[in-house]
Amino acid sequence: MLDIKWIRENPELVKAGIKAKGDIGDVDRLLQKDERRRKVIFEVENLKKERNENSKKVGQYKKEQRDASDVIQRTKEISGEIKELDEELNTLDEDIYKELSKIPNMPHETTPVGRDEADNVEVDRWGETPSFEFEIKNHLELGERLDVLDFKRGSKVSGTGFPVYKGLGAQLERALITFMLDTHLGEHKYTEILPPLMTNRESMFGTGQLPKLEEDMYLAEKDDLFMIPTAEVPVTNLHREEILDGQKLPIKYVAFSACFRREAGSYGKETRGFLRVHQFNKVELVNFVKPEDSYAYHEQMLREATWILKQLEIPYRVIKLCSGDLSFAAAKCYDIETWSPAENKWLEASSVSNYEAFQARRANIRFRREKGGKPEYVHTLNGSGLATSRLMVSLMEHYQTDEGTIIIPPVLRPYMKGKDIIKRQY
Repeated sequence: MLDIKWIRENPELVKAGIKAKGDIGDVDRLLQKDERRRKVIFEVENLKKERNENSKKVGQYKKEQRDASDVIQRTKEISGEIKELDEELNTLDEDIYKELSKIPNMPHETTPVGRDEADNVEVDRWGETPSFEFEIKNHLELGERLDVLDFKRGSKVSGTGFPVYKGLGAQLERALITFMLDTHLGEHKYTEILPPLMTNRESMFGTGQLPKLEEDMYLAEKDDLFMIPTAEVPVTNLHREEILDGQKLPIKYVAFSACFRREAGSYGKETRGFLRVHQFNKVELVNFVKPEDSYAYHEQMLREATWILKQLEIPYRVIKLCSGDLSFAAAKCYDIETWSPAENKWLEASSVSNYEAFQARRANIRFRREKGGKPEYVHTLNGSGLATSRLMVSLMEHYQTDEGTIIIPPVLRPYMKGKDIIKRQY
C-alpha cells in the first residue's frame, strides 16, 4: 500500500505508474475522499473547540445567575453535529482504505516500461544450452519410463495439476529441497522457517494477494482460510503488526513449503506435466531490510538464487520484468529461467522481487533505528530459491542419457545415498 501523503503530493506520478502496470486504481476518487476527510476533521475540531468554549460559558453564566438555555441548546446541537461528522469520517476512512488497497505499487525507476512479457529485458545468461546426439525425451516420458513420476494417479486422487513423485523421483525431489535449504542456511546465512500451509485474510492482504487475486487461491470457506500460494505469505506475516529492532536488520528467512494455486485465468495455456501445476514445492527466501539497503539486498538475493543453479550446472537466464508484467505489489522483479531441452524454451523457476515498503505498510511492519526512535516501515523482499517443479523439468531433461536414464547432479549425490544415476528399478 502506498502512503496517501505521497499520493497527494504526486498524483500524476501515481497515475502514470498505474498505467505503466496496466492496473486499476482511481487516484482522483481517492483524493476527493481524502480532501473531504480532512475538511470533516477540520470541522469536527472547530465544533469541539466551540463546545468546550460553551461549556465554560455555561459554568460562568450559572455562576453569574444568567440564563444559559441558549448556550446549552447550542451545545446539544454541536454534539449531534459532531456525531454525524464522526459517522461520516468512519465511512470515509473505510472508503479511503478500500481505494488505497486497489492501487498497485509503483514500478522502480530501473524497471523498464512495457505492456507484457514481450517487453521484458534479458540481463544475464549463464551456461551453455546442451545439445544431444540422440533423440531426447521430455520430462513426462522420462518420468513414466523410469517410474519416478505418476501424473495419471495424481489426477485420479486430486485432479489435474497435482503430481505424484515416486521412488527415486521422490528422493530426488527431497534431495533437491534439502540441498537448497542447506545452501541458503550455510553459505547465505538464512534462518529456517517451517510455516503453516494455510493463512487468514489479513495475511493474504498484507502481502498483496487480496483482494485482487482471490479467484486464483484455494479457499477453505468454512474456516475462511487460504492454502498458501507461496511461503512468502506466512513468512512475511510473521512480523505483521510488529516493530522490529533496527539493529537486528536484515532479517533473512528461508522456508520450504508446498504451494497451491488455482490459476483461474490460466485456461488454454500449456498444462503438460510440471509446466503448469496446482501444487508444487518451493524453497522461499524472505528479507526484511532497511529502506536504504533494499536494492543491494535485491541483487544479493538474485545471486543467492542463481548460485543454486550454478551448483546444479543447469543453464539459466535472468529477465528483468517490464512494468506491465510486474505483480501488483512489486516495484522491481527479476525472473530466473532454466532451459528445457525437450520444450526448446526457457521456463520460469524463480521470481526475485523488491516490494519496498508496500507490503510493510499493508501489514504494518516497522522498525526503529535506535531505542526510542520514530518507527519506520521496513522494506520486504522475497524470491524463490528455487521452485522445484519447472527446475525438475530442466534437471531431468538436461541430465538424460541415450539409455533413457538420468544422471544425478554431483551436488545432489550425498543426499541420494551416493547414487549417481536414476534407472528403472525393475
